[in-house]
Amino acid sequence: MLRTGGPYDAVRMPLALVRAAAESSAPDVVAGVLAEVLDGPVVCHPGAWYYALVPAGTCETWRAAEAVVRGRGGWLGIPRPDRTEPTPVTPYWAVPVVRVGQLCAPDAVAELLRVGRARLEGAAR
Repeated sequence: MLRTGGPYDAVRMPLALVRAAAESSAPDVVAGVLAEVLDGPVVCHPGAWYYALVPAGTCETWRAAEAVVRGRGGWLGIPRPDRTEPTPVTPYWAVPVVRVGQLCAPDAVAELLRVGRARLEGAAR
């Protein structure tokens, strides 16, 4: 467990929205879309959430209703750096850290979630 709000905040993204945005539930396909669209590290907690690591302070300006941001005082389970293969229950890096300080852009995360919500709502009609 590492504290959020120091070098980064974390956007907790619902699994269903991320899969809808990626138009797939296959972990490798989802990871590829996240890497391309977010261009920053993303942790997967299988069966529940994806967490996009974003710049510290994002929680203070976040306005997208589809997800919440963990900022100062929050905690996040971070996998070992080498845990990059999908597992059924253990957190892993869907998009590993490539460069220290490289984080996901909050606007890109919000757009991904907006696309996922639109696709889910479109499928429900």
